[in-house]
Amino acid sequence: MKFLFEKLFPQLPLVLLCCLVRVIISEHVSDVNLPNNETVPAVMVFGDSIVDTGNNNYITTIGKCNFLPYGRDFGKGNQATGRFSNGLVPSDIIAAKFGVKNLLPPYLDPKLQPEDLLTGVSFASGAAGYDPLTSKTALVLSLSDQLDKFKEYIQKISGTVGENRTATILSKSIYILCIGSNDITNTYPLFRRLQYDIQAYTDLMASYATKFLQELYGLGGRRIGVVNLPVIGCVPSQRTLHGGKQRNCSDFENQAAIIFNTKLSSLINNLTKEFPDARLVYLDIYNQLLNLIQKPATYGFEVTDKGCCGTGNIEVAILCNPLTQNICPNTSNYIFWDSFHPTEEAYKVICSEVIDNKIKDFF
Repeated sequence: MKFLFEKLFPQLPLVLLCCLVRVIISEHVSDVNLPNNETVPAVMVFGDSIVDTGNNNYITTIGKCNFLPYGRDFGKGNQATGRFSNGLVPSDIIAAKFGVKNLLPPYLDPKLQPEDLLTGVSFASGAAGYDPLTSKTALVLSLSDQLDKFKEYIQKISGTVGENRTATILSKSIYILCIGSNDITNTYPLFRRLQYDIQAYTDLMASYATKFLQELYGLGGRRIGVVNLPVIGCVPSQRTLHGGKQRNCSDFENQAAIIFNTKLSSLINNLTKEFPDARLVYLDIYNQLLNLIQKPATYGFEVTDKGCCGTGNIEVAILCNPLTQNICPNTSNYIFWDSFHPTEEAYKVICSEVIDNKIKDFF
């Protein structure tokens, strides 16, 4: 798209041009044509804080963000919904791209109505991981817990619309799995390093990924997108903790992500053979986020190594709170909102770059 605009508007400065492209992406996140006039009844999301739209608000954990400045740019502004960003997160953006709805609510929200459930929810829980120990230590919903909630969800919608329509909803819905970063950044160095080397630990993660996908298929899921690990070593907190005085990207976390992603891609290929009627789609955010960090001006960003909240070096969750000083005035310049999570602006670019070309693979 950028190259088209360069031809149409050759006089525009590069930064202004990139901002124009980003505005168009932001304003048209749902303008993606589905193949064969398909319609998607619902979107279901499982995972961690990248895709949690507020479930952690309703459980006892310190892994919360239902306070300002989180949600500073959500809706009309200053609405801390429990999303780990300044505004929307990928759950919302993806639901819009598939033409379902603009906001994907958290399953645990007690205000949800039956009609809200029919178009999908997020079961994700911030600080969760493939490794059950990750979720246990953070007191959040594990992948197994999230599947239990999904089973509960199935019973609820079946009671509302009957078994036949429920089966149709389940088979035609889009499912997204996005998890694993907390395993590498938190659980492995603190609890698993003496027990496993990184090859063995990523094998453990991959075994839980396989188990989850098999169980999701058994519950009726057929159109499943699996997000790989991002370039974790380049998020601001890992630069601060492991990047030395220059706060460079941390090689260990990045290499661990690459090792796991290779295994994730392989297991998806194997499951595709095991379940030929399913559509398992590998979604690569590692390279797309790396591309944003290495070429920020191409997408209209300026700050790549710090979050918008506070110093941007370490603040995340409870450390990014109403008392935090020096919140950046313009999040559109920043790839990261806090020291671990991207801004809504970055999420929109990443989702467009990653999802748009893969949508046909879900059908």
